[in-house]
Amino acid sequence: MGEYLPIILICIVTSFFSNILFQKIFIQNNLTDEVTERSSHKVIATRSGGISLFMVIFTFSCFFYFSGSEVFDFSYLVPLSLLMLVGLYDDIYRIDFKLKFIFQIIAAKIIIDNGLIIDNLHGVFDIFELNRVLAQMITIFFIVAIINSINFIDGIDGLAISIVSLFIILFEAFSFYETGFSFLSVMILASIVPVYYFNFKNERKVFLGDSGSLFLGCIVSIYVINILSQEYIIKDRYDMHKIIFVISILFYPIIDIIRIVFKRLVEGKSPFEADKKHIHHLILRGVKSHFVTTLVITISSILFMISLQLVF
Repeated sequence: MGEYLPIILICIVTSFFSNILFQKIFIQNNLTDEVTERSSHKVIATRSGGISLFMVIFTFSCFFYFSGSEVFDFSYLVPLSLLMLVGLYDDIYRIDFKLKFIFQIIAAKIIIDNGLIIDNLHGVFDIFELNRVLAQMITIFFIVAIINSINFIDGIDGLAISIVSLFIILFEAFSFYETGFSFLSVMILASIVPVYYFNFKNERKVFLGDSGSLFLGCIVSIYVINILSQEYIIKDRYDMHKIIFVISILFYPIIDIIRIVFKRLVEGKSPFEADKKHIHHLILRGVKSHFVTTLVITISSILFMISLQLVF
């Protein structure tokens, strides 16, 4: 842990001032989040958290790249940058969900071309090795589903960053071998710390926005495909158990996206039509606190993960 301490401190400080800078730019250009009936806030807020978070990661990645230190596979910055920019454009100008969906598929194909692909189901549904075309289709489905599941839970203060942080911590903690993402994980977790402060402020709040949720969703999808595409990545969790592991640490996003998509389809609505009928919105109505709601869901996710790990 000592080797990561300098970059942790630098990322926290840089992220803090990055959030201040981009919020100021957004406010000066009148790019504040409009308060509507769907809003969970009634104060000035900007969707600048995503670009702030991304710029910290991108800046330090460039520094390590040009200094010749390959701390992780820098090629993953391509799909991450693509989705962050698409999300940022949506935060500012609003674009149709179909266009975002197309860019998510493009990002998924880039990830596959970088070598991450689910080409073996390890006996799930009695299926083992997959042909190249089917493997790519299944991998794209997983990536797009994960990205949208993270995007869907970004509806109240602190929830998305808490679930993503929990996932990254468990991804690294349960890894038997070097994941290849440890340095990136540390930078992301450190950069997220100041976002909590700005997210929970009573005034001049900072939200992740689509730029942040798509960026973090893409990171989670890369980590998940890394788990599912390698044979011995999770300690004491092989073959089908890798899928159980993924389900256990992404319990809430998986449950929420399945529930909300089916609910909207039954009601004859688009699965991507925004509303306030997510599980976290229902909990929020009861407890009347964003912090308590986020805490309840995070603790529930941890307990579910522990229970599932004990069973399997």
